Amino acid sequence: MFSADDHRFMARALQLAVQGAWLTTPNPSVGCVLVRDGHILGEGHTLPAGQDHAEIQAIKDCLQRGDTPKGATAYVTLEPCSHHGRTPPCADKLAEAGIARVVAALTDPNPQVSGRGLQRLKAAGIRAEVGLLGEAARVHHIGFISRMERGQPWTRVKLAASLDGKTALNNGISQWITGPAARVDVHRLRARSCAMLTGIGTVLADNPQLNVREVLCSRQPARVVVDSQLRLPVDARLLEGGGVMVAHAIADSPRAAALQAMGVTLLHLPTTSGQVDLSALMTALGSAGMNEVTVEAGSQLCGALLNAGLVDELVLYLAPVLLGQHARGLFELPELTAMAGRHDLKWVDQRMVGQDLRLTAHLHPA
Repeated sequence: MFSADDHRFMARALQLAVQGAWLTTPNPSVGCVLVRDGHILGEGHTLPAGQDHAEIQAIKDCLQRGDTPKGATAYVTLEPCSHHGRTPPCADKLAEAGIARVVAALTDPNPQVSGRGLQRLKAAGIRAEVGLLGEAARVHHIGFISRMERGQPWTRVKLAASLDGKTALNNGISQWITGPAARVDVHRLRARSCAMLTGIGTVLADNPQLNVREVLCSRQPARVVVDSQLRLPVDARLLEGGGVMVAHAIADSPRAAALQAMGVTLLHLPTTSGQVDLSALMTALGSAGMNEVTVEAGSQLCGALLNAGLVDELVLYLAPVLLGQHARGLFELPELTAMAGRHDLKWVDQRMVGQDLRLTAHLHPA
């Protein structure tokens, strides 16, 4: 069905999509390549929300090169949109440009599109196909797909540990278990994340910034703190720069007004036991347009998220050091009495980052 050239040009579209991964929240970062007679005429990726989508960028690039997109094939990593949002439908723009064929890696999971873009193209006389390199495109677009299909972001827990699975000494000291290359790599994860999630215990102990500093990034992720009793200090470093949300369970607190005056968004999400409802929090983040959330927190919050079935991906940096049995572990979980209660994972990537080993795993559903 698809030729070797089709595969080559879609692979290029996926490369372009990655270039926009740090820019486009809440939109998916799409890549597009225009080709005629085996030659690339134009390329593009999605710009920040409200600006051009990938298809429009590719058409503009073609025209700037002094060519015309008429009769070309457009390779896109996600079905062209068919609805009016902040920008006009890309399906109409492709038809107006005279595109003869569109190859999409995936059907758009957005209910406002979901096949309608392809139908719109076919109605305009354009040959439209879908499914080329679909699995690779799904991996790239996993956050947007999660939000569209489940109403919550793709949630990634990042942990750095010693070879014996310890994240900090018993006295709380954790800097630095891993090396500088791993720390830069973590900032790349932060850059692609819509939000960073942590717990109040980590804020009080480490006073982290949870922003992107080690790589160039045109936008910072939001910071989300799980803080049931609203203990967040008004001088916490993560409050610098705004974009902070605090999920709490207490009904009234004198600190609430002070935090709101600083621009903090408060989410009152209590459980009957007085804790933050983590499932409701993930739904709220999905409603706020968050596609990917990265968790950097202590064993208690990481364990609670894992036990609630809210962790999709684990990224573990293992350092070639040993910290001993009295150091702190990865997850705080209840004791198991049967293997049936264990959490199964699937390895999806293993690689060296400097002197450390980065392991990536996805959680299996129960």
